[in-house]
Amino acid sequence: MTSFASRPIKHDSAPKHVAGAARYIDDLPEPEGLLHAALHLSERTHARIRKIDLSKALCLPGVRAAITVADVPGDPDIAPVVRPEPVLAKDVVEFHGQPVAAIAADDLATARRAARLVEVEYEDLPAVLDIAEAVEKDILLLPPIKLQRGDAGAAIARAPHKLSGELRLGGQDHFYLEGQVSLAEPREDGDMMLRCSTQHPTEVQKLVARVLGKPQHSVTVECRRMGGGFGGKETQAAQFACIAAVLAQRTRRPVKLRLDRDEDMIATGKRHDFLARYNVGFDDDGRILGNDLLLAGRGGWAADLTGAVVDRAAFHADSSYYFPAVSITGLSCKTNTVSNTAFRGFGGPQGMAATEYVIDEIARYLGRDPLDIRLINLYGKTERNITPYHQPIKDNILPELFEQLLASSDYRQRRNEIAAFNAQSRHLKKGLALTPVKFGISFTTSFLNQAGALVLIYEDGSVQLNHGGTEMGQGVYIKVAQVVAEVFGIGLERIRITATRTDKVPNTSATAASSGADLNGKAAEEAALILRRRLADIAAPLLDTSADQVVFADGEVRGGGRALPFAEVVHQAYLARVPLSANGFYATPDIHFDRANGRGEPFYYFAYGVAATEALLDCFTGEYRFTRADLLHDCGQSLNPAIDLGQIEGGYLQGLGWLTMEELWWDDKGRLRTHAPSTYKIPTARDLPADFRVQMLAGHPNPANTVYRSKAVGEPPLMLAISGWLALKDAACAAAGGRRVRLDAPATPERVLLAIEAAKRQAARPANAVAAK
Repeated sequence: MTSFASRPIKHDSAPKHVAGAARYIDDLPEPEGLLHAALHLSERTHARIRKIDLSKALCLPGVRAAITVADVPGDPDIAPVVRPEPVLAKDVVEFHGQPVAAIAADDLATARRAARLVEVEYEDLPAVLDIAEAVEKDILLLPPIKLQRGDAGAAIARAPHKLSGELRLGGQDHFYLEGQVSLAEPREDGDMMLRCSTQHPTEVQKLVARVLGKPQHSVTVECRRMGGGFGGKETQAAQFACIAAVLAQRTRRPVKLRLDRDEDMIATGKRHDFLARYNVGFDDDGRILGNDLLLAGRGGWAADLTGAVVDRAAFHADSSYYFPAVSITGLSCKTNTVSNTAFRGFGGPQGMAATEYVIDEIARYLGRDPLDIRLINLYGKTERNITPYHQPIKDNILPELFEQLLASSDYRQRRNEIAAFNAQSRHLKKGLALTPVKFGISFTTSFLNQAGALVLIYEDGSVQLNHGGTEMGQGVYIKVAQVVAEVFGIGLERIRITATRTDKVPNTSATAASSGADLNGKAAEEAALILRRRLADIAAPLLDTSADQVVFADGEVRGGGRALPFAEVVHQAYLARVPLSANGFYATPDIHFDRANGRGEPFYYFAYGVAATEALLDCFTGEYRFTRADLLHDCGQSLNPAIDLGQIEGGYLQGLGWLTMEELWWDDKGRLRTHAPSTYKIPTARDLPADFRVQMLAGHPNPANTVYRSKAVGEPPLMLAISGWLALKDAACAAAGGRRVRLDAPATPERVLLAIEAAKRQAARPANAVAAK
């Protein structure tokens, strides 16, 4: 009997990707009369708009329309959660690069030339550019979140040892290969059709309807695939879809708006950079007794998803450790920079990285191996297993993961070998770190944990599958198809995976929070099971057996010692006037969170992992490379090991990019200066460790009732890269003569070198001049 669940099956679009035949929005045939759109971006960081003059732009031959926020026919506010967030700047510009006006023209070159002709008169206003300034002035987008258990201040005061300090964690650009792009086509009766590169078709539908002043049923959004998303197309795609739709309605012609790389990086949000301040008390063994942590995230000018990102950062600031007394405060800071947004991990990596850094600092203060401090503070299975938000951890497999990776990576032996190497090597230093991952799975906004699916069986036995998940290369389409194939017992070639469309499955959630296969797989399974029960009722008398004895496998329907082709049973169901389409729906059970009191169980389960990474540092230049990485990750009973392996490898490398090389830099006027590949470096295959060992944990199916006992895998592996950053810190400490080194992220070669020199200078100062920590 052939099974399709848990098999390593290639991505459904893999051959098209390799051949260059996969079609993205900009590859689609252009409809007749298509206009191209371009944006005029603000040249001020914070200023009142005195006047917008479109006359020169409109006089350019080939220009068909020019709009500002005043030309939006409906409600111009496109905030996904907390208002305001106007689709084009209204009265005030809040960051350098904010869209102010939009042009539609016969060709792209004309549209962009016209956009440059737009004239705007400004009155400059004071700007806040730094998180620390926003914290000190209490400039927040939203109320803080507070998680606490016990009296952290009292526990720290009583502790034998104390450390305090701060850390900065940089942001990260999504750098998806396909930029933001939408194609809007007016239809009859005032309807609008959009083809959009988006992780959230329903939100695009809702917001386009809002700006057009129409009901949602008048707007249809389709997305077959994205050329990468990583969270950057969860909310951010809606703005450009809305602008295209307004221009299309105004001109009654199709309009395509696509950003070039510079515009995309300037005008769209990033991973939130964070300022972390910690105050921790611990005993002689390194056991943490009290922990007080402040996490301040740069939200930018508008709320976007910052509240939820900061919440998740706070949820993951325990990392994998039990704190008897803990206080975690999360701040959503407002600055005059682009509104930051979702990015793979959604705040979790920042919260986790801050605490792993603190663990490392405790170890260096005590002169211990950081691994031993991690192990002594690790969550227990039946005791010491309550999170700061009061959710008990019931599925902890971290001890097993540590035990397996410690053995397979030869950590203890390599630690001794590295110490010996560093003792004799003056200009090259090695570092090693082993860190865990515990990542909660579910949207922390509970109502988002729902999904729908539509499954159609045609008379010939072929199947069409549609659900709310969107495909951005992560493999959700093939995984959900595997689920349906397993239910029906038919080959994947009999299943047609269709584009995600709002007129087939309504009111969907974003494909985000690592929940795409969990939610949509369950919804599709429910729809397929409904149809299978109908078919079993048809097959039972034909096979002279009862419906509960009918089995679907290998393209056949079996029972009573006989078998019929699946297509034959479908044909008989059609003749019997049995419906051959079904909707499935799934809502994640048993999750809730009371934000006001900081209590609840926001996660359905946790995904775990451990990684050991080794770094080699050149003390002359600060340059480095990662020479070996050992990854062990928990996918439950993997739904597709081939896809999941790619997610683990890619997530780790993207995490290394965030923590060690991808630097976003704004000048003192609030202008982003790293907005192209020439100034912003992302990792490539050459940045992978030369010795790269990746394993999926075997024999641990998900105890939660997920689809075929699998676990989410989109986001958790990214945090395995924290081991690389701390391995680099380990090497930097060795280069500084064993002294503690403050190493903010991203740990670029320049930052590494400066951190080493700063540690040496501080050590050279007289003892009475060194501030106590």
